[in-house]
Amino acid sequence: MLRCSALFAAIACGAVAALPVLAAPAVSVTDMARWQAQAAHVSIARDTWGIPHVTGKSDADAVFGLMYAQAEDDFPRVELNYINAMERLAEAEGERELYRDLRMKLFIDPQELQAQYRASPPWLRKLMDAFADGLNFYLATHPQVKPRLITHFEPWMALSFSEGSIGGDIESVDLAQLEAFYGQQARPATVALASLETGLDPEPSGSNGFAIAPAITKNGHALLMINPHTSFYFRPEVQMTSGEGLNAYGAVTWGQFFVYQGFNERLGWMHTSGGGDVIDEYLESIVDRDGAWFYRYDGVLRPLKAVPITLQYKRADGAMGAKTITVYYSHHGPIVRAQDGKWVAVRLMHSPLKALMQSYMRTKARDYAAFYQTMELRTNSSNNTVYADADGNIAYFHGNFIPVRDPRFNWKQPVDGSDPATEWKGLHTVAQTITLFNPKNGWIQNTNNWPYSAAGANSPRRQDYPAYMSVYGENARGLHAVKVFQNKTGLTLDSLIATSYDSELTAFESLLPPLFAAYDALPVGDVQQLALADKIALLRAWDWRYSLTSTATSLAVFWGQKLAELAGKQAREQGVPVVDFMATDKVTAEQRLAALASAAAKLQRDFGNWRTPWGEINRYQRLTGDVVQPFDDAQPSLPVPYASGNWGALAAYGHSSKSTTKRIYGERGNSFVAAVEFGHRIRAKSILAGGQSGDPKSPHFQDQAAMYARGEFKDVLFYPEDVARHLERRYRPGE
Repeated sequence: MLRCSALFAAIACGAVAALPVLAAPAVSVTDMARWQAQAAHVSIARDTWGIPHVTGKSDADAVFGLMYAQAEDDFPRVELNYINAMERLAEAEGERELYRDLRMKLFIDPQELQAQYRASPPWLRKLMDAFADGLNFYLATHPQVKPRLITHFEPWMALSFSEGSIGGDIESVDLAQLEAFYGQQARPATVALASLETGLDPEPSGSNGFAIAPAITKNGHALLMINPHTSFYFRPEVQMTSGEGLNAYGAVTWGQFFVYQGFNERLGWMHTSGGGDVIDEYLESIVDRDGAWFYRYDGVLRPLKAVPITLQYKRADGAMGAKTITVYYSHHGPIVRAQDGKWVAVRLMHSPLKALMQSYMRTKARDYAAFYQTMELRTNSSNNTVYADADGNIAYFHGNFIPVRDPRFNWKQPVDGSDPATEWKGLHTVAQTITLFNPKNGWIQNTNNWPYSAAGANSPRRQDYPAYMSVYGENARGLHAVKVFQNKTGLTLDSLIATSYDSELTAFESLLPPLFAAYDALPVGDVQQLALADKIALLRAWDWRYSLTSTATSLAVFWGQKLAELAGKQAREQGVPVVDFMATDKVTAEQRLAALASAAAKLQRDFGNWRTPWGEINRYQRLTGDVVQPFDDAQPSLPVPYASGNWGALAAYGHSSKSTTKRIYGERGNSFVAAVEFGHRIRAKSILAGGQSGDPKSPHFQDQAAMYARGEFKDVLFYPEDVARHLERRYRPGE
């Protein structure tokens, strides 16, 4: 599963282009009166960090206020998420985004979503109505805000973006291969586009989730660490409460009306990407019969379904153009590429109504039994879940949507679409999936790694489950987490934060010894041995820990990056994570030594000294409110001690786009982070990368940045009396 940001990946190839101003539809007197009446039931209290604490008479009132508050903080990000989700990005960005829109249209049909909205339960329709009304009321009361495309939101649109992940399962479809297949004017291509990148795997787009049982805490209360690793500024921090029992606090993805990762007064949930295998590819044997396409299934030919899709796009002159592409479907799903003379169909979960229900219902669960019941909807396809509650329970769910399949097949690879034995056979129940409940060791960890180290010696056993239930291996963050939580006792909120920010870069524990061995094997007096002696000495003395003053961190990270450039292509050809491959004997001694020389030379060239402290290189910078952040070495920035999750940093901090600067500026990693203690009263601390607002003129644009860089958390203001003592402004939507 690809877990890149739907919002940021959609525009990663360039800055957001300007569009002609679109006229907003006239607001009827009836609509305005209805919105104003609902606004009268809503209160928004902004605390001194600008965080909105939204209170409504009903859940729908709280949703109305939440959407209004989100639009106040960053309407461009709200809108862009729906431009992308509703396959309209090319209308905003131009023809280069046609195939991104096509990928969405392969699975999402607005007419289908409208039908699902009409068929949804009345309680959910009220929430979707409030979602649209809150955004439309904001636009009606802020005529100076000029939407790029969406001048009026419809309730059914909430179903187009219903699960909350940073990117959805649909984004696993490779855009380059999709364009290679459908980009021909006459007929689909018969070969796939092959592309292999070199260098490190992208900054891990996932998360850390840690749950601590009362038995190993100082106060006898369960603790939860909520630590998403996402694109910065992708989720704000909110609280939403109502007279109908809603009281959820945490991170909400721009444009969604439910807290995605967070807690209520009784329990908390943290999602980490990478559960079981939820997406499968089928090799379809294609037959051309007089210009019509068929595919083989169970010994007979079936016709492929041909669907013409018309895509709108903005032309270079600003006018709108259109292109129609005929796409093909087998009963397994849409055809997305070709491989070895066959066509590849993709099958994945598409159940937006149930997904939206699950996303919202879990925020109101009051105990483990109620939370488990929401999990039985089995539509949280892209995530694991780490859980803790006020009753002292901790739990783990490895995935939630897991199709039942024949374990004889290798589901990591495309399977034979003509064989009925490769069909899905329903879904596994939650009880059949990999879970943990109150393990004896007293802690649970997941870092997008496999579940077989989630609770140390009390972890699930690999041999007890089909291979498709866990598709990721162990990673450096997982090894690090086990190391820091093993035998821990007396944990508090503050010591949980400190442990979660432990500074070891665990990957270098296995990466550096082969480098040292390669160096030691050089002949005495060898030119390379003399040139690298002081570099090797620095790394030998290093304790694998990052800090602002560490020069060894700088050298190790630059060496690792250079070695990844040399070994990355081979690693990807063999299907092995690059960092894991770098520790094997398939990387030569010559490559390891050459990478060290190259890294030292780059540091010397870029910073004037190969012994440059890490804090001089690794920086935080937020100059504008642009979705794609510009960076400039000449502009002010803050030193940051953290490092890439690729190296095992629990507090992950990395750069994911092509660098145009000498310094490293973080774009993803620790974003919204919260630690929660579930006692008689909630105690929690949190921090955001930057601040709550996307407006550079706001005092909350980056008022948390310096604290974020220091690893310093603010107190969460969960109770009304706490908010009242730290109140910046209280108002109703429209005021």
